[in-house]
Amino acid sequence: MAKNALQGSNINLVKLHNLRVVLQSLLYEPDLSRVQLAQRTLLSNTTITNLLSQLLEQGVVSELNNGEDETGKLRSVGRPRTSIHLESNARYAIGMHIGVGTIRVAITNLLDEMVINSMEHFDINAPSSQVMAQMSTAIEKILVESQIERSKILGIGIGASGLVEVATGINLLAPNLNWHDAPLRDFFQERLHLPVFVDNNVRAMAMGEAYFGLGRGVDSLAFVYGRVGVGAGLIFRGQPFRGSISGAGEIGHNVMLLEGGEPCRCGNRGCLETLVSEPAILRYADKIAELHPNAILAHTIRERQDLVPIERVFTAARVGDQEVLQMLDERAYYLGVALAALVNLFNPEMILLGGIFSSGEDFFLETAKRVTREMAFGGMGKQVRITSTSFGWRAGVLGAAALALMHFFYQPEQPTLQ
Repeated sequence: MAKNALQGSNINLVKLHNLRVVLQSLLYEPDLSRVQLAQRTLLSNTTITNLLSQLLEQGVVSELNNGEDETGKLRSVGRPRTSIHLESNARYAIGMHIGVGTIRVAITNLLDEMVINSMEHFDINAPSSQVMAQMSTAIEKILVESQIERSKILGIGIGASGLVEVATGINLLAPNLNWHDAPLRDFFQERLHLPVFVDNNVRAMAMGEAYFGLGRGVDSLAFVYGRVGVGAGLIFRGQPFRGSISGAGEIGHNVMLLEGGEPCRCGNRGCLETLVSEPAILRYADKIAELHPNAILAHTIRERQDLVPIERVFTAARVGDQEVLQMLDERAYYLGVALAALVNLFNPEMILLGGIFSSGEDFFLETAKRVTREMAFGGMGKQVRITSTSFGWRAGVLGAAALALMHFFYQPEQPTLQ
């Protein structure tokens, strides 16, 4: 006979669950009265009173009189309605996005609004231990500069490249950095004496959008990010889908060309990453500049050293280089094919594009949407909303901070408020 998998729950866990419900309700609707909060959460007035007393005492929420009745109309007589507000600056989170050669660190408030941020570069050939030491210094520096009391920091969220074992916070594999088994969580907890949560960087971006951006209230969301690699973060009913070994969303390694494709760092050939990533686009652009040394792209590459390489390509296209425009449209076509496959498998309500797909949305978005509509099964591509991230370049670091906010405040596994 199979062992009974059902487990009971003690009163402390019930209280914690109710606290999560109240905090998330106030995040979504910041101007609720006690009565409305009870109605939204289906909790008793007594439970709401007890929970709010705790939150008021800790300074996490406040009550304001606004002179309205429970329907939102101004009162002419009687006691004015009080509304409950999250005190957005009562607590803070640290977010750290690890890119290929770059570290972005930010401190955000409870609404994932950036208070202070910084960016540093690191040597991609350096061992992970050396880079982690640099990251720790960057966090300590921004904490000092922010002048925020340490007691108000909930914790640190880290968005890491590649495969992450969430239970241990170990970055199992980051191919673009040649990292193996980097113990991110334990390293930073020991160095900084703050709780740490680590997840894949694109999954973190998806979480940020799901709770604090365009994806709020969306049942199923996919965040597709392109830079050195290409990946997707999948959110279903507010929770990330990671797969059995946290490898879900590696769409960059879907094989798109069965013959004649370029070799990919994963060992296959013709992967999506070899067609639409930043290195791939730059490789195609170099060929165009070599074939047309007097055209717009070649001139832009020579004259616009103030721009990063990918922006030189986008600038040449915006000025009207037809070869570059055609090349980018072909990249957008392959992106659309991949999105259609994603729609067929996951059927998300929304797809958000980030990284170069966002900064170059004038070249990628419309073609990718058209191809998705045409290729997805049964008209599903016509139902999904496809647009760019609302956070722009901040998506990675705000997503990382969102990891900390969700795991240490809005959805804690154990009480963290004090």
